[in-house]
Amino acid sequence: MMTLSRLLARVAAPAAVLVALAAPALADPTCTTAARDAWIPEDQMKAKIAELGFKDIRSFEVTKGNCYEIYGHDKDGRKAEVYFDPTDARIVKQEID
Repeated sequence: MMTLSRLLARVAAPAAVLVALAAPALADPTCTTAARDAWIPEDQMKAKIAELGFKDIRSFEVTKGNCYEIYGHDKDGRKAEVYFDPTDARIVKQEID
């Protein structure tokens, strides 16, 4: 008969491996390694994002991967999470619902 501690040990190790493998998929993208003085200023970037048709922006952030990230809606009104390279405004990753 297996004790509870042995059962937990047998389950915990594979679960930890699965979490470690899934972590890179959940991570924010890396957009640039350029110095901040090479980035498009935030106010200008917000204007470019609006020109691309994104609206109702409820969040504009700088990520750990040096991206500008927004949460808002696309031109069709769908929820959008979009990562932009702050040096050239190109879309690096987007999730549209």
